[in-house]
Amino acid sequence: MAALKGAAHPDPAWRGRVTATVVCLLLLWPMLTASEFKPWLLFDPQSLAAAWGFLSDFLHPATGAEFLVLVLRETWQTVAIATAGLTLALLGAIPATMLITERLSISRLGTGRMRPLAMLVRQLARWVLVLLRSVPELVWALLFVRIVGLGPTAGVLAIALTYCGMLAKVYAEILESSDAHALESLLANGSGRLPALLYGALPESAAELVSYTVYRWECAIRGSAVMGFVGAGGLGQRMEESTKMMAGGEVSTMLIVFVLLVALADLVSKLLRRRLG
Repeated sequence: MAALKGAAHPDPAWRGRVTATVVCLLLLWPMLTASEFKPWLLFDPQSLAAAWGFLSDFLHPATGAEFLVLVLRETWQTVAIATAGLTLALLGAIPATMLITERLSISRLGTGRMRPLAMLVRQLARWVLVLLRSVPELVWALLFVRIVGLGPTAGVLAIALTYCGMLAKVYAEILESSDAHALESLLANGSGRLPALLYGALPESAAELVSYTVYRWECAIRGSAVMGFVGAGGLGQRMEESTKMMAGGEVSTMLIVFVLLVALADLVSKLLRRRLG
C-alpha cells in the first residue's frame, strides 16, 4: 500500500531538483574546461610510479637526529614569524578598530548621527582595511621577498598587513554586536575612547575577541608555512626543498609537526576561553 501511495503521489519538487542539477552541470562544465582539469593524468604510468615512490617514503617519517634538530629550529622560526606578524597586525588593528567602530564614535552621541568629516575618515579607514585583507598574504610575501630579499622578514610583514585588515574588521563587528549599554554610558559621561573600550566593551566581548585572535594566530602559523614556499623562511621553505627532492619521509615529519602546532593553538584557545568565561 505504501508503494502504491508513493507511486500515486510523486515528489512534487522533482522538476526543480532535476532543473537545478542540469543547470549546475552546465555551469560546471565550462569551469572545468577553463581550468584544464584533467584527472586522467593521475593514472599516467610515470605519474603513478612517482606517486608510489613518494607515498611509500611518506609512510616512514624521517627521524634522524640531525634532521629533527633542523625541523625544531625551523619550527621555532615558523612560530616566531607567525607571532611577530600577528603582534604587528594587532598594533595596527587595535587603533583601526577604535576608528571604524561606530559605537566608539563620540560625534554621534546625543544626535545619533556622525559628523560628515568623521564619517569620511571612518570610511577611508575601512577602504584601507579592505585593501590590506583583499591581498592574500602569499602575494604580500612575494612582493616583500623582492623588496627585502629571502628570509622571515618578508613573512612577518606579509602576515602583519593582511591580518591587520582582518582583525580590525572582525573586532569591529564583534564590538558592534555586543551589549552597548556600558560603552555608551561611559562615552556619554565624558570618557575617552580607549577607557570606554577597555571598561565598557572588552568585559562583554573579551572571550570572543581572544578566541578569534588565537584562531588568527593558528592561521598565521599555517600561512607562514605556505609563504615558506616562496622564500619567506620557516618550516615551509624546508618543506618546499624536501618536496622538490621527493623526500616523502621528511615531508611527513614536517606535516606531523604542523598538526601538533595547530593542536597546540587549539589548546591555548580553549584554556584562554575557559579562563575568561
